[in-house]
Amino acid sequence: MAKGSIYIYSGEGRGKSSAAIGRAVQAATEGKRVVIIQFLKRKGLEDSDFLKRMEPDIKLFRFEKSGENFEQLPEDKKQEEIGNIKNGINFARKVLATGECNLLVLDEVLGLVEKDIVGCEELKGILESREDTDIILTGINLPDSICILADEVSKIDTVKYKVWE
Repeated sequence: MAKGSIYIYSGEGRGKSSAAIGRAVQAATEGKRVVIIQFLKRKGLEDSDFLKRMEPDIKLFRFEKSGENFEQLPEDKKQEEIGNIKNGINFARKVLATGECNLLVLDEVLGLVEKDIVGCEELKGILESREDTDIILTGINLPDSICILADEVSKIDTVKYKVWE
């Protein structure tokens, strides 16, 4: 059975999500179906008219309801968001089980591991169920147990940063 590839964009630098989105657009131009699930994002790509216009080739999902930084939420709201995040993880499992796409982007999923919302073993289980679907993971910190499963790992470091005007 063919196995899809695992690509990881990690590091302290800016542009991990942008690199993943670029690969998603590239896959869509090749006629592939893409699903992007974002985690731990306040505002941003979920509002992007551009990506919405790419449907049905690129489908974008965000299960969190709050527009605020996860770390700044009161504990009761954090627990509510953790439930929403777990719904997103279960949706990722379903996407892989049904073969709904050729490329699944789990944007900031490594942050879920870092915050102990999703365990390494749980993420490894998701990755190992991929069959022929390619998966892209993004996040700042990359556990060794996930890194060894990857076919390609890119470390993103920002050398200089200037705000776009």
